[in-house]
Amino acid sequence: MNPFFTVSITSSRNSKFVLLGKFSISYFSNSTAENLYTSLPEKFASYLEKCRDINSLKKLHACVITQGLERNIFLGSKLLNSFANFNLLPESKWVFSKIINNNLSLWNSAIVGYYRADQCDEVLGLYLNLRRRKIGVHSSAITFALKSCFKLGTPEFGRNLHADAFKFGLSSDRFVGSSLIEFYYKYDQIGEAAKVFDEITDRDVVAYTSMITGYSQAGDRHASKAFRIAIDMQMNGFEPNRVTLVTLLQCASRLRALNKGRSIHGYAIRRGIDCLDEIFETSLIDMYIKCGDPDCGAILFNETSRKSTGSWNALMAGYFQLGHLLKSFNIFVQMVGECELDLISLANGLLICADLKYLLIGKSIHCFIIRGGIPLDLICTTALIDMYSKCNDLSAAMSVFYGTDAKDAALFNVMIAGYLQNGCVLRAIETFGEMIMCVRPNTGTIISVVSALSDMEDVRGGKCVHGYVFRQGLEASTDIANQFISMYDKCGFVGYARKVFDWTRIKDRISWTSMMTALVNRGLTNEAITLFHLMQRQNLEPDAVTFTCLIQALNQLGSLMLTREVHARIYRVFLEKHVTLMNSLITTYGKQGKLTMARYLFNQIKEKHLSSWNTMIAAYGMHGDFTRALTLFHEMKEANVAPDGVTFKSILSACSHNGLINEGLQAFSSMQKDHGIIPSDEHYSCLVDLLCRGGKLEEAYNILEQFPLRKNASTLGTLLSACRIHGNCEIGESVGRWLLEMEPENTSAYCSVSNMYAAGERWDKVAQIGALAKKKGLERTTGYSLIESK
Repeated sequence: MNPFFTVSITSSRNSKFVLLGKFSISYFSNSTAENLYTSLPEKFASYLEKCRDINSLKKLHACVITQGLERNIFLGSKLLNSFANFNLLPESKWVFSKIINNNLSLWNSAIVGYYRADQCDEVLGLYLNLRRRKIGVHSSAITFALKSCFKLGTPEFGRNLHADAFKFGLSSDRFVGSSLIEFYYKYDQIGEAAKVFDEITDRDVVAYTSMITGYSQAGDRHASKAFRIAIDMQMNGFEPNRVTLVTLLQCASRLRALNKGRSIHGYAIRRGIDCLDEIFETSLIDMYIKCGDPDCGAILFNETSRKSTGSWNALMAGYFQLGHLLKSFNIFVQMVGECELDLISLANGLLICADLKYLLIGKSIHCFIIRGGIPLDLICTTALIDMYSKCNDLSAAMSVFYGTDAKDAALFNVMIAGYLQNGCVLRAIETFGEMIMCVRPNTGTIISVVSALSDMEDVRGGKCVHGYVFRQGLEASTDIANQFISMYDKCGFVGYARKVFDWTRIKDRISWTSMMTALVNRGLTNEAITLFHLMQRQNLEPDAVTFTCLIQALNQLGSLMLTREVHARIYRVFLEKHVTLMNSLITTYGKQGKLTMARYLFNQIKEKHLSSWNTMIAAYGMHGDFTRALTLFHEMKEANVAPDGVTFKSILSACSHNGLINEGLQAFSSMQKDHGIIPSDEHYSCLVDLLCRGGKLEEAYNILEQFPLRKNASTLGTLLSACRIHGNCEIGESVGRWLLEMEPENTSAYCSVSNMYAAGERWDKVAQIGALAKKKGLERTTGYSLIESK
């Protein structure tokens, strides 16, 4: 028997007696009976509110029925909500069927009750039934139906609710408007949210705060708009509350706007808003650290008398995001001894261990979680997988991943990233396949997978993912489109890359630069330059990467005049200190024979990286200026810059152009002997070219025989041309066979072999090679030259 009440009922034709706990009423007259039935529903309602278990609830329901009150609307609403709270849907529906009528407040009560009981499907079903009755719609019905839509992930239903709100004149209502704003920004449709906000005629603090929150969560591009809404809010006589200020602090953190953050802090102090509130205090500390003033954040933290776990987490996470890994690690260690760790603390500790590669400490945290019986949430699980992946313990990461039943997009993303970091590209692709069967990938997932397929040059897999993107309606994402442009470029399908570029509605600077790079990589320099002009018409300012791509196009085109124009533009936009950009200019001027200008640019670079030294040495090597190349090489070593393979390739090239065989051989020998650099195919190619130019064909031939893996079309072509020049048909015939076996479909290979036989007047062989090429359907590519007209 439930301790809250005891119910017994006795009735007869002449008398009626009701006992509720210690509450008893005797029936003496009609007036007392009327008082009984007006107070009885309220009495039952009070017991319903105190009811804590299902059995007691069912007994109360039985009492309601025996008293003939099952159709009482007030009591029915209370019963409906009580059954919904205990997840007793059949009983809840039965109660509703008994009291159902055209009273809007009843329907609203039912919808609110189902939502509070987390029965979102029932909320939407009830709303549809309400609409079928055609008795109108109240604002609360739309508000809670919208909240249910987001929980269930049904954006189309939400848009239909917006249409209903507009139809019934509720879109301007502040409560409905605030819910619509929240709905749209949660679905990344901040533009629609802004339109809804503009339609609200009677705005209040909640409506303003909803819009500010929307801009806060819409990313860095929109965060500044939140401050405009806040200014408009104050101009209309509304003062921001604590929730508004917390949201504005988050915007300041996103924008790294320290002055705005300080203004919010000062405003809170002037208004007497409690800065000791845990959430507000944590947001303040987070803002100061993210805005680059960690000392002020630390002072706020130290001045707090009662340090909460949230404030510790904010301080630790802030230093971690600023890259102060050891400081954040020390805070975590200090936190272990001074406060209780929550899942956020543990997740932050694991992420710090991941970046510091502290595998043993990361494992200790994992053990602490297991020993304490702490149930892991998805954030902490994701941090665990990330820690094991970055510490190269992939088997442990996989164990945690496959041991987790409920996986979300973030969990799959970190596992895919772990596979890619450890070189398991195929496993990453397989995991992506598993992911799309149960979770909808986000933009980050698609970009990671497409990037991996791009590195593998797997265009077939890339097309499959591209098809999936179209089916999921993700093709409008600019970031995804940019990745597909790069993928098709790397796989050699510049036509597909151009189609993706043309289909992309919102093109950013990366879109234009990626497409220009694709065209330059395929030698389509004129199209790349045209694209650059079109980009400028869109009022998009090029950055250093765009200019680097443009200079590479001019390098291929050989236009000195255009190079000078671009050089002047670079100075006007203050990019002359960008090392990669300057290296590209040095290469271009060097190729165009302007070594004085190239050397001037090199000297202007204050902090010379290895790439800068290599670029200038390569420019001298290209023109056979061995003396200056070698002098620069010695200066480089004096500057304590260690040479790499690219450096020696330039030195060997310079020796080759000058016919300095001994110096070249010494440089080749010193690579591995003095600098520990293993010669690559390019170095062997330079060595063969060096020997060929010096007429030492047998030595060059012997190198290729001793190192058969170093054979490539370029090296064989060089040796074959040398055989033709020096009239050595014996070696030339062997090299020709190697070349045709290596590239049987290459027209240039047949031309080189044919020219070698023609130089030796072996016309039968010439005819034989020509017939073989004709049989394969190969044709010579017509050559052309370019000149620059002034």
